[in-house]
Amino acid sequence: MEADWEIEIGGDAPLINARWSGFVDLLGEPERARELAESQRLPALADALMRLNAPNSPVWTSKCDVFVPDHFDSDELDAPGGVAVRALACYVDLLSREERRWNSVEALVTECRRLCDRLRRVPLRSCRADLVIRSAMLERGVDAFGVTVYIAAAGRDEPSAANTMAEALAAFADAARAQFAPDPAS
Repeated sequence: MEADWEIEIGGDAPLINARWSGFVDLLGEPERARELAESQRLPALADALMRLNAPNSPVWTSKCDVFVPDHFDSDELDAPGGVAVRALACYVDLLSREERRWNSVEALVTECRRLCDRLRRVPLRSCRADLVIRSAMLERGVDAFGVTVYIAAAGRDEPSAANTMAEALAAFADAARAQFAPDPAS
C-alpha cells in the first residue's frame, strides 16, 4: 500500500473541528457508524470507523466523507496497467484519545512516519493513504493536533474500486490502532 504524510498548520490551513455541528459521537456507540450517510455509500467505511472508535482503540474520529476524485494518477496508487479505470476516495479526521499525546507536532510527525512505514509493508496495490497533520479544535479552541487521512483506491469499475477501498480501510484501521497504541513501557 502506498502511503505518505505532510504537515498543514498555520495560516489558511484547514483545521480539524472535533465538535462540528454535524458531529456524531462514535466513542460511546461505535456501531452508529453504520447510520452515517457516508457509510451508506461505502459500507466498508462503517467497519473502519467502528474499529477506530472501539473502546480499546487509541484514537477516535470526528468527521469523514466519501467522494469520487476529479482525477487520479494510477502510478501514485501503485496500480497495475489497465486496472485503474475508476477511483473512489474518502477522508477521516483522526484524534488521539490521550489528551496530551498529540500536543506536539514533532511527536505526531514521528508517529505518522512510522504509520506510513507500516502501511507500505501491506501487500496491497491500487490504493494509497495520505496523512495530513493539522491543528485541531477540541473543547477549548485550537489546543491539539490531529490527522486527516485521505485514502484512495482504484479498480476496473466502481465495485472493484470499492473492494480495494474496503481492503485499504481495513489495513489502515489495523495499522493506526497498532501504531498509536500506548507504549506499555510508559
